[in-house]
Amino acid sequence: MTTVAVLSLKGGVGKSTTTLGIAGAAWARGDRVLVIDLDPQANATSALDAAPHPFTMNDVLADGRPGIAAEALVSSGWGRGIDVLTSEEALAHRNRPEGPDSATRLRITLQGVAEAYTLVIIDCPPSLDELTRNALAAADRALIVTEPGYFALQGTDRALRAVDVARDTFNLRLRPAGILVNRVRETLGEHRRHLQTLRDDYPSLLVGMEVPESPEIPEAQRAGVPIQAWPSPGARIVANAFDDVLDVLMS
Repeated sequence: MTTVAVLSLKGGVGKSTTTLGIAGAAWARGDRVLVIDLDPQANATSALDAAPHPFTMNDVLADGRPGIAAEALVSSGWGRGIDVLTSEEALAHRNRPEGPDSATRLRITLQGVAEAYTLVIIDCPPSLDELTRNALAAADRALIVTEPGYFALQGTDRALRAVDVARDTFNLRLRPAGILVNRVRETLGEHRRHLQTLRDDYPSLLVGMEVPESPEIPEAQRAGVPIQAWPSPGARIVANAFDDVLDVLMS
């Protein structure tokens, strides 16, 4: 079982899309996957077409008991093998410290739950507040998502430093899985320049192939299906990129 926190310190770079793409790659292989939506915007929850349930991650973290996350598990609309711990807007109330064990509440609530899955993937909010700290405390690996733009690149180094701090502070097993470059348009000179900067600055951390910007991604999300099930050549290119990423995460 591998637990991956997907994070970015800048919104709009496709962090939730990355979470969904990796989950879809594992789904296509027949793996059991748990998606934990820790972003109060709940984009992953919506795209996964999760079944209605009275309990969300807000309730799970408010409770905090060992293994209580099992009470909030719901099935994804993608079909068998994908379960979800859903988000809601009220989850934002948990984005501040709440006692001495605040950063490890997610890890505690997942005891005896996460082991039933091949992959647990956590969609973090675009910040370094308490929800992201909880994700880093529960994860084995942290995947940093960026795009080939100036402000996104600035956040990449800060995210790597945050992973180092989390490892030294409350999770010795945490390691950076690497940096995934998303929403790439190779025809843009600006994108090519920023890609080269990433290759120069992080030669050993870039993950797989870059994920191209593709209109098929929002189309599949609106339809409530993984990109791997969307019938178009562009979708297959994106699906292959996420398959490469999954290989890295599971190695």
